[in-house]
Amino acid sequence: MHHYLIDGKTYQEDDPSLQAALGRVHHTKIRPLCLCVRPGEPMYVSKVSGHFQIKRMPDSGAEHSADCDSYEPPAELSGLGEVMGHAIKEDVEEGMTMLRLDFALNKIAGRAPPSPSDAEKDSIKGETSKLTIRSLLHFLWDVSHLTHWNPGMQGKRSWATVHKYLSRAAQGKYTKGLHLPSTLYVPEPFYVDRKNEIAQRRSALIAAAEKSDRPGQKLFIVIGEVKEVASARYGHKVVLKQVPDFHFMMSEDLNKKLKVFKDEISLWNAFPEIHLVTIATFSVGRTGIAEIEEMAFMVTNEQWIPFSNVDEKNLIDSLIASERRFVKGLRYNLPSSRPLASVILSDTPHKHTAVYMVPGDASEGYMAALGDLTDNDKLTHIQWLAGNIMPELPPASATARAA
Repeated sequence: MHHYLIDGKTYQEDDPSLQAALGRVHHTKIRPLCLCVRPGEPMYVSKVSGHFQIKRMPDSGAEHSADCDSYEPPAELSGLGEVMGHAIKEDVEEGMTMLRLDFALNKIAGRAPPSPSDAEKDSIKGETSKLTIRSLLHFLWDVSHLTHWNPGMQGKRSWATVHKYLSRAAQGKYTKGLHLPSTLYVPEPFYVDRKNEIAQRRSALIAAAEKSDRPGQKLFIVIGEVKEVASARYGHKVVLKQVPDFHFMMSEDLNKKLKVFKDEISLWNAFPEIHLVTIATFSVGRTGIAEIEEMAFMVTNEQWIPFSNVDEKNLIDSLIASERRFVKGLRYNLPSSRPLASVILSDTPHKHTAVYMVPGDASEGYMAALGDLTDNDKLTHIQWLAGNIMPELPPASATARAA
């Protein structure tokens, strides 16, 4: 149970008087203190849909206790460090987050359709200023804490969990003048006996596009689990597991360009238990048919934790089996030619431990950048060179095991 100190009084997160206390300090200079550490870590108050929320101050995630919901590893260990403050800007005073996207949310007649997002780039020049469509998926996965794992989560992660936390993560996020929930479609868990009401809620989201005064045709963003990519009479269609009654059509040209995701698709084919997650923009025409405009893929293990290769999957699965607490690092806009911490163990004594997966053909530039990351003496750093056996990791602290 989380505790907060607000204007001299301590509140639990389920205290019925907490909302009133937050209302009194909202838009004042008084900062609630998260008591996961002493004397407390400053937070700020946001108001979303009439409800007050306590949120972490920008760049303060590493200052919280590892078992606190507000804990985040240092941003520079993952691709988040490249885009935070540029493509992602938090407005503490207004309690909102502004996102700059490098993909369209409206379809203009005559404009050429984009290629599938996130093919490897030779350079990352300028990419920190906007989020690719894959980077947006990584950001929402991070904010939803689907990158976080502790032993108490075992057996408790289903698509219902993913849907709940992704939907919550979108609240208070704005882009291109839109509140993200107004354009984000995360399918609900599908139940046959509720299919009509589920379809009605989907139709209501799509119908709201007709009220938009933006030029061109509005595009929506869908995040869902792929069941199959199947042939259609013309082109192909993407079928999501949670949406058996609503298919997403894809042109033949776009389908051919899916080769940029050959690694994700090969992993999905190799391991039947894993999930292939897609994020895509799509339009809905007068016929009610959805047409994909741009898309990206991401593979996750059974617990919805992303990974990029077999070694990384084995590392994550080993940590889960050993009942460890950790956070998965995501690339955002970083190409594979740049290093990041694959996982950060948050249960090791004295210091957290960052684990780096080092490719066998790592360039001098890669190793120099890795050296910069491992200069941080606030963490223990472990490198796993491709082709070697998995290195021995520090054990969990006694207090972490007890928790």
